[in-house]
Amino acid sequence: QVQLVESGGGSVQPGGSLTLSCKLSGFTLHYYAIGWFRQAPGKEHEGVLCISADGSTKYADSMKGRFTSSRDNDKNTAYLQMNSLTPEDTAVYYCAADTDPCGSYYLEWEWYDYWGQGTQVTVSS
Repeated sequence: QVQLVESGGGSVQPGGSLTLSCKLSGFTLHYYAIGWFRQAPGKEHEGVLCISADGSTKYADSMKGRFTSSRDNDKNTAYLQMNSLTPEDTAVYYCAADTDPCGSYYLEWEWYDYWGQGTQVTVSS
């Protein structure tokens, strides 16, 4: 069974950092690009970045500088490192997987083949 499971969410104060994990099961991370998305209440899914199988990363313009991604193929897990968080970063964060490299549609939720269930991140003082 193909599955992506996000973890690492929680509550953090403004200016803080969090690292989210995306664990794959039923398929091998080595062959997949991983996209990260977020969805705030009442809003559409917003693309954060996409990391291809070779480790190259494409970012949404608004996410550059504070968000980075990495992948550990041995652990079949991808990561999203988030720094200098603000209350506007409060959302449910999702990972998604696709067999193609991060292409023109890397910020499009529907482009991906598989999606996780999300993990809540709350930034508040």
